[in-house]
Amino acid sequence: MELVLQYIVNGLMNGGLYALLAVGIVLVYKSTAVFNFAMGQMLMLGAFFLWSFTNLGLPIWVSIILCLVCGALMGLLIERFTMRPLIGQPLISAVLATLALSYILDALSKLVWGAASESLPKFLPGESIKVGNIVFAHDLLWVAGIAIISVLLLLAFYQRTRTGLSMRAVAESHKVAEARGIKIRNIFSVTWAFAGVIAVIGGMLLGYRLGVTQFLSIISLKAFPVVLFGGMDSIPGVLVAGLIVGVLESLAGGLIGTWLMGSMPYIVLLLALIFRPYGLFGLSRIERI
Repeated sequence: MELVLQYIVNGLMNGGLYALLAVGIVLVYKSTAVFNFAMGQMLMLGAFFLWSFTNLGLPIWVSIILCLVCGALMGLLIERFTMRPLIGQPLISAVLATLALSYILDALSKLVWGAASESLPKFLPGESIKVGNIVFAHDLLWVAGIAIISVLLLLAFYQRTRTGLSMRAVAESHKVAEARGIKIRNIFSVTWAFAGVIAVIGGMLLGYRLGVTQFLSIISLKAFPVVLFGGMDSIPGVLVAGLIVGVLESLAGGLIGTWLMGSMPYIVLLLALIFRPYGLFGLSRIERI
């Protein structure tokens, strides 16, 4: 029983990070109806940004702030030079553009940093916590805590601030939002900037725990099942879904076998598409054919 509890604890802590990455995808989708396939590569760049700044000898907290600024700039540049020219074009064009962007960013990262794996300095204070026989790993505890707090702050921003409310209005209807005086392009820019910051936060957390490598972009693909399971337009939904997927993944790997661990998020994805295509908390929309 204690072993099962340990798997559940580890799964919850991993699930918090999955939820954070999923929120970045949901924000873009809600405001622009574009599913961002480049999220994994944006995350990977965040890890490399932090490694580069620390390698220059900058203090770690200065490096983190610079990484967040770089994340916002990355999102703004993607929106300005990739997404904005496609406004008015078929939606599939923008979706395919993010897919193309993922390969471009992957190639650029290899050009600049190579394919070697790097390590970040261990800068998070504290140590692992043991409750009975259940161990809360130091790195997982920090990763989960920062991820979940970030999700809750983003949810509060989305629901309580003027900009957040404008983003919600744009998500419901671009025409109605524009009629209310909301500048759609500005909201798109803010949304992509937030997506860049979220990706960088996820990259720094994953890089701290697993090392800085191109493989991080593959790990982040687990956020896609979380988005579809929780609901493509629901931030609370992806938070719950992230925790569920993390627990199921951990239980599958611990109780059944590691061969199932990597596949479990995509099994959840398949089941969600079959039985709950709008996700746990997504809105069911009736479309005329």
